[in-house]
Amino acid sequence: MKGEEVITANWFRQEKALLVAVAVALLAVAGEHSLLEMGQAAAMAAAAALIATIVLVSMRVAHHAETLAVKVGDPYGTMILTLSAVAVEVIILAIMMSGESSPTLVRDTIYAAVMLDINGILGLAALLGGLKHGEQPYNDDSSRTYGVMILTAMGISMIVPEFIPSVKWHYYSAFTIFAMIALYGLFLRMQVGRHSYFFSYSYPRTEKKLPASEEHHEEESTTTSIATILIGVVLIGVLAEFMSAFMDTGLKGTGAPPAIAAIVVAAISAAPEILTALRAALRNRMQATVNIALGASLSTVILTVPVMEAIALYTGQPFMMAMSPVQTVMVMITLIVAAINLNDGETNAIEGMTHFILFTTFIMLTALGL
Repeated sequence: MKGEEVITANWFRQEKALLVAVAVALLAVAGEHSLLEMGQAAAMAAAAALIATIVLVSMRVAHHAETLAVKVGDPYGTMILTLSAVAVEVIILAIMMSGESSPTLVRDTIYAAVMLDINGILGLAALLGGLKHGEQPYNDDSSRTYGVMILTAMGISMIVPEFIPSVKWHYYSAFTIFAMIALYGLFLRMQVGRHSYFFSYSYPRTEKKLPASEEHHEEESTTTSIATILIGVVLIGVLAEFMSAFMDTGLKGTGAPPAIAAIVVAAISAAPEILTALRAALRNRMQATVNIALGASLSTVILTVPVMEAIALYTGQPFMMAMSPVQTVMVMITLIVAAINLNDGETNAIEGMTHFILFTTFIMLTALGL
């Protein structure tokens, strides 16, 4: 009995962020109407506080996903990390779409996530890792596989819909769901089965020693990690509902770019991945960075699309999934640059800089409302 009490006490001590999130959620429940009546400034302040809280919770979810990832190793490890991030993103999107959100929110979020993952995370990681270590090796089979899957998934779900008549959207929407599930089903089977070696890289034994923070992962219970992930996901859902209401009020009439909400959702889901990818690159383990950045992009497209398309079919309200011309051009440039940079099994600072400049271009275009 004392052992269980010690475990419980340790959990409460380690998961202070979740306790803070519970307190914030209770405050949001009690003060929602009062804050909304106080005007846009108060609503935006509340939204910012909720965004910060959601990021804290998602960091804890990612920590426990990383704990499981360390135990099972690649490619299962990075798969757990990316799936946990996508789960957070889908929950927030589903809740925000139930309110008065933009019909392009899902499209803009997926686009923002791809820009953030490939150009932001991978670009910055390759830039910093290249400045520290020079050329950083990885398995180029993984980058080619991820690249062609991302291009196919985005082409089917976000480029072709531009040419589908609105009266036939539900037929193509149902096809898209089937296509995404079929693609991911086969990909998942290959990733954890016959072609699992595509997504791993054999580093020298001296580089395989884990830092103390990751060695601590082994001491944490698998059951505790799974339970904490579930609690965290539920908390994120509750907080996201209030965040959506405050953001709608705070941004109304301000002239802010419509894609701001999409970038917020993408950044929340990617926040834990950024730290993990950067740590891996700075430890000269670029394979983990490639798996996280490209795996997150693929998972965002191939898993978010069927869930949100299914919601559209159920509610009868189609989302606008076809990308704008500017978005299509940016995605094409990004994937072409990635195909060239990630084709030789090594990254360097120049390659990282090209992607990071593309990321800053994405931010500039968003600020201009494009």
